[in-house]
Order: sequence, then structure tokens, then C-alpha cells
Amino acid sequence: QVQLVESGGGLVQTGGSLRLSCVVIGRTLSLYNLGWFRQAPGKEREFVAGISRNGGTYSADSVKGRFTISRDNAKNTVYLQMNSLRPEDMAVYYCAASATYRAARGSDDYTYWGQGTQVTVSS
Repeated sequence: QVQLVESGGGLVQTGGSLRLSCVVIGRTLSLYNLGWFRQAPGKEREFVAGISRNGGTYSADSVKGRFTISRDNAKNTVYLQMNSLRPEDMAVYYCAASATYRAARGSDDYTYWGQGTQVTVSS
């Protein structure tokens, strides 16, 4: 059974930074493409950033230049470095693992999900 466990969320002021981590338990990280999604109250879950098995990255236009996704296969961990945070970035952030071999941006492409970590940005 595959488990994903996120950490690193919290309260930060506008313009601040946070780094989210997601540990994959039960399977080797290198088997999957990985992604970060977020969901704000009253809104649908949206794609934030993804990273392929070979390290290629892709992200939503709303976070380009501010958020960076990375992976450490040796630690079975995927990260999301978030800089220049804005109030509109406030949401519950989820990491997810996908067995597909393409740049997966849809929720349906991902099989395994973490429980989420809250990011709050004060203005």
C-alpha cells in the first residue's frame, strides 16, 4: 500500500516562503510522476506543479516563477518550494503520485494522494 504524507504547511505573511514536503511510503518514489495540487474553500482542486520520473518539471501559470517542485528519490520525498506567496495561494495543498508516463495535470491522472497540509497567507 502506498501512503503519501505531507508536511511543511503553516501561516506566512504575503511575500513570504514555505517549503512543503511529501514522503512516499510503501513504494519507491522513482516509479511515479508526482504532483502538487491545492484546494481553496469553495473552489475545485487545481493543479499546481508536477515532476516526471526523469526530473522534468511543469507548473500552472499562476505559480510560474514563484513555486519550484523537486524530488529526492533517495529520500523518497517530493518538495514544493513556494516563494513570494500571495493571499490567493492560501489553500490545502496535496501531493499525489501518478503511474502515467506523461505530464499529468489532471486529478484523474493521479492514483495516490496525501491527506493535505494547510497553507495560510496573511495580507
